[in-house]
Amino acid sequence: MNAFRFLHAADLHLDTPFSGMSGVPDRLRAHLRESTFAAFDRLIGLAIEEEVDFVVISGDIYDAADSSLRAQLRLREGWDKLGKHGIPVYFIRGNHDPLSSRRLRLALPPHVKEFGGQVESTTAVRRKDGQPVAIVTGVSYKTAAVSDNLSLQYHRQPGSSLYHIALLHGNVEGQEGHDAYAPCSLADLQASGYDYWALGHIHKRQVLCKAPWVVYPGNLQGRSLKETGPKGCYIVDVKDNGEAELSFRRLEQVLWLEVQLPIEGLDTEEAWKTLVEERLDELREEEAGKITVVRLVFTGRGSLHGLLQSEEETTELLQELRRQESLRLTELEPHAGTSALSGGIVWPASLRVETGAELDRDQLLSEDSFLGELLRLGDKAAGDAELLSEITAQALADLEGHRQLRRHMKELGLPDKADLLRRAEEMAATLLAEEEAEGRLPS
Repeated sequence: MNAFRFLHAADLHLDTPFSGMSGVPDRLRAHLRESTFAAFDRLIGLAIEEEVDFVVISGDIYDAADSSLRAQLRLREGWDKLGKHGIPVYFIRGNHDPLSSRRLRLALPPHVKEFGGQVESTTAVRRKDGQPVAIVTGVSYKTAAVSDNLSLQYHRQPGSSLYHIALLHGNVEGQEGHDAYAPCSLADLQASGYDYWALGHIHKRQVLCKAPWVVYPGNLQGRSLKETGPKGCYIVDVKDNGEAELSFRRLEQVLWLEVQLPIEGLDTEEAWKTLVEERLDELREEEAGKITVVRLVFTGRGSLHGLLQSEEETTELLQELRRQESLRLTELEPHAGTSALSGGIVWPASLRVETGAELDRDQLLSEDSFLGELLRLGDKAAGDAELLSEITAQALADLEGHRQLRRHMKELGLPDKADLLRRAEEMAATLLAEEEAEGRLPS
């Protein structure tokens, strides 16, 4: 087997509209709208810089089936740059850009291979000498919703010693919060005989298996606070013995983050505001040349809990932080990238309060009281997965039975069960403690 290098990306979602964010200045909104293209440009630059032998993209290149001409032109521009350096591209279509959608107005260049509605394979070669190095297999979605297990149609070519790469847009192991398109199990993929499963559809970066490699690179660019953290692609180096090494490379222009700020030890409103401003300054330095959209989550227990219950206070702080950041945005020329800044832009999208009144938890855990029993049950559930599932299922049963609430829950996404229990325990403990303090509960 010959050593080679390839780039694995997925879920480009070019020309995402970024609707629904309130209070965003027009100049910042323009950068948000451009961010998917900026990430794609970085992908093209990375492929050229790293001298990859080829690029694979596992579906959802466009954000909508009726892709804009702007998106098609930018895509073709990127393909042409790769073509000048002799870098082929292999891609499949997903649920956002199925074959049933309006066809591309612009023809694909010869070095770009789109897989059709039936599983097919092609041989990839090493650029420097034209030696065959891999069998690349893929299938595109015919329609936006695919319920069949497409992975069962992938079969390793008998007798071939070449590295086998499978492109699949689908949901492995029924991951929550994502449509169950092309559902399959990890066992299905392991039984196929392929060496590398280049997955798409799930926007969270994750390596599900290393033998064979089963990899979600995540999307190139986060698009909301449901898609937090660094985004990008994988550079994959395959050695001559068939072993592979993966290197994640960041490509995002806009970083979406949720930042927790504990209030323990804060005694004054001034200390609270200073904590927030210092954390935002740190983010500007850490992510210089980028836009960071952040949700600030205040956690813990402390004397400022009462102040944070005032919507007026938190709203005023959010407005002031946005005002200050808007001034920084004026430093940008209308068509300049954020790299023109000495630091980054940090836009506070929202504030969330998950604080509680000061409590002596150890003392409460030892008490024979309703609150003590509640905390003991929470600790027990935290170490008992079955009990945790039972409690959360009971708590969410009424919500699941309401059609509109069920739809909103799916759109918003739920935290994991342990985090959900922690939040519920914190809220209940705070409410009960306040009730007891005001004498409205029996001792």
